[in-house]
Amino acid sequence: MKRKISFLLLSFMTVVAACTSAQVKNIVLVHGAWADVSGWNGVYKILVAKGYHVDVVGTANQTLTGDADAVRAVLARQTGPVILVGHSYGGAVITEAGDTSSVVGLVYVSAFAPDAGETLIGLLKSGPPNPESGILLPPVDGLIWYDVAKFHKDFCPDLPDVQAAFMASSQTPSGLATFTTPLTKAAWRGRPTWAIISTQDRMIPPDAERFMAKRANAKITEIQASHVAFISHPKEVAAVIETAATQVGH
Repeated sequence: MKRKISFLLLSFMTVVAACTSAQVKNIVLVHGAWADVSGWNGVYKILVAKGYHVDVVGTANQTLTGDADAVRAVLARQTGPVILVGHSYGGAVITEAGDTSSVVGLVYVSAFAPDAGETLIGLLKSGPPNPESGILLPPVDGLIWYDVAKFHKDFCPDLPDVQAAFMASSQTPSGLATFTTPLTKAAWRGRPTWAIISTQDRMIPPDAERFMAKRANAKITEIQASHVAFISHPKEVAAVIETAATQVGH
């Protein structure tokens, strides 16, 4: 009887050890339009302090194809499985680039989660137009900027004035091709997916975020935040990412 109990205990400990060792430790973060890598600083610090290896991709936001290639290049540097995270337009990028075999889970943060064949401009046109949008059209030399005067109100109303002013003045313009290029694949098909919905989002309607998240069969967390929940609520966003890493690993 003692031998049987010892055998069962050993088997249980072996399973626990296997689960623990399988936990995903690599996180790759992708920023969105009119933004840069600095927005991920808070989430990065939290995850690194918890022992995760975190890389942040500095995409140029000129073409969907180029940005997806940049993500694939960073993914190629990882050792072991990866949780791939995208904010806003970065959601489209991880959808395109996330079919890499090392990617075992996707996290969308206030993000687009298009299907293959869809474009961001098509998704934006599927709902009523926002007459107050700060997207400056037509493009200038193929680049689309966001109105600095509307940036704080629309993009990041839950951030301090000084921080919002800096973000508006340091914005990375988006190439027209980021909006018009159809996705060739949807990495969320066949992969565990999580989504954070920003309930106060003025850039992507929360209902649109919910629709795309449900279509992707994502585990949904709602945060009362603006479009930049990953900046204003880094602890909550990091917690969802860690949940993804833990659940996929087990």
